[in-house]
Amino acid sequence: MYVPGHFAEDDASRLTTLMRAYSFATLVTIDNGAPFASHIPFLFDADRGRYGTLLGHVARANPQWRHFAAGSEALVIFQGPHAYVSPSWYAGELNVPTWNYAVVHATGQPRVIDDPTAVRTVIDRLVATYEAELPEPWTTERLPTEFVTGLLRAIVAFEIPITRLEGKYKLSQNKGTAEQRHVIEGLRSVGGAAAGALAELMAAQAT
Repeated sequence: MYVPGHFAEDDASRLTTLMRAYSFATLVTIDNGAPFASHIPFLFDADRGRYGTLLGHVARANPQWRHFAAGSEALVIFQGPHAYVSPSWYAGELNVPTWNYAVVHATGQPRVIDDPTAVRTVIDRLVATYEAELPEPWTTERLPTEFVTGLLRAIVAFEIPITRLEGKYKLSQNKGTAEQRHVIEGLRSVGGAAAGALAELMAAQAT
């Protein structure tokens, strides 16, 4: 990923915070020289490995898990908040349209998880993570054992010990403080979840 120095984000805590907040990510592998991508939710386990470990699963019918056998690295892209930035928000005249965003790239060699108990654990942890904020969290315990067993046979769980983390937070750091403030105000005036989240990220970066 091309990362100019003023947009580089090296703070591991900020990177992992974004990975958890925007955990529906893009898994990219190489198959016979061509890129192949799947869009799936990930769990981030901070306690395993120098940079942590990602856990996920794909449908067994999805050929991507077979790419893991080649032993090559995979790339997981976590896309944080992003939005258009209008040149009309700046005080100066010589500005052009741009796009502000935050993204994290995690790289590592994926490994298939074969143990049925471990596969069930991955699924239960994923469900618990995404059900946590609901008033009555659902669990797989509500399903018949035979039904769950059949579902687990239809997926392939895997883990990716992260060997490299890259962050790019393009948040108008190449502009002065006043101009950054104008962009934050412009984003807030646009409204919407994406622009609002980006404005708050920029405001936190400026403090």
